[in-house]
Amino acid sequence: MNRKTLVTITFLMVWNPLHAQKVTVPSLIILGTVQDAGSPHPGCKKDCCKNLILHPDPERKVTSIGLIDPVAQKKFLIEATPDMPFQMKILLRHSPSGGPEIPDGIMVTHAHIGHYTGLMYLGREAMNTRKVPVYAMPRMQEFLENNGPWSQLVSLENIAIRPLTDNQALELTSNLKVTPFLVPHRDEYSETIGLIIEGPSKKILFIPDIDKWDKWKTDIIQAIAGVDYAFIDGTFFDAAEISGRNIAEIPHPFIIETMELFRNLPEKERDKIWFIHLNHTNPALNPKSPQTKTILKNGFHVARMNTLFEV
Repeated sequence: MNRKTLVTITFLMVWNPLHAQKVTVPSLIILGTVQDAGSPHPGCKKDCCKNLILHPDPERKVTSIGLIDPVAQKKFLIEATPDMPFQMKILLRHSPSGGPEIPDGIMVTHAHIGHYTGLMYLGREAMNTRKVPVYAMPRMQEFLENNGPWSQLVSLENIAIRPLTDNQALELTSNLKVTPFLVPHRDEYSETIGLIIEGPSKKILFIPDIDKWDKWKTDIIQAIAGVDYAFIDGTFFDAAEISGRNIAEIPHPFIIETMELFRNLPEKERDKIWFIHLNHTNPALNPKSPQTKTILKNGFHVARMNTLFEV
C-alpha cells in the first residue's frame, strides 16, 4: 500500500482504549466492515461462525464509518448499527476534543437492520438523548416518523431528523461536506443512498449496498475516477457463499465481478478501492484467506476495523 495519508492502527485481541490515536486532521475511521446481521451470524452453523461464539473477534462489527473534524471539535457517525454503543466509544477515543460520547450527527443510508436500528440506543431505555441530529432521505424520514419504536424517538425529541436531498451537498463543518445520491437496492421501506464525503484534501465514495453496478445510472468507473478512496459493496466474494438463498432476493455485486469490471483500470485507480460490508460467509473477512490474498494481488483492498484515512 503506497498511500502516505493512511494510518493503520493495530489493536490487541481485546480492544484497549489506551491505544486509540487522537486525530489531528479531518479524518475518516472504519468502525465496522460486516454485513447487517454481523459475525457470528444468527442461525449459522458453518465453520465461518461456529468458533466465533466462544471466541468472538472484536473487530467483526457491522459496517459503519466515523468522521472526525478536530478543528471544529465535532464527530459524526455514518450508519446506526446494532454495534453502535461500541462504535461510539471508538469514535470518541479518536476525537481530540473528548466531550460526550454522543455523535454530533448520525447519517443513515437506508432502512435495513444494519444501518438504522442502532438508533434504539438513543431512546429512554438507553441514553435518552436530546435532539441528536439524524440525517435521512424523505422516505427514510417518513419511515422513522411513522413507525414505532422509532417514532417515539422523534416525539420525545431524542432525535431531530434533518432532511437529505439527492445530490445536494450537506456541510457538516467547514471542513467536512457530504453529498448523498440514490443507488438501486431493495427499497422496501426507504430509499438507499451512497455518499460522497469531502474534506480539505480528499474525496471519498461510500456505497455499502447496491444491487448491481450496471443497474446504477452512474458509471462506477467514472465515479471512482473522481475520488481518492472508494469504500464499496463487497458483501459476497462469489456465488459459492449463497446456499439455500435466492440471490435475486438479496442482490449484490460479487467481489469477483467487481474485480473483473475494474481489471483493466490503472494500478492507481484499483488502489483506491476498498471492499466493505462483508457477509459472515465472506472469506475476505479473514485477512489470511486465499480470497483476501487474491484481492490484494489484484491491486484492491479489504476495509479493516480501526483504519484511519485523512480527508
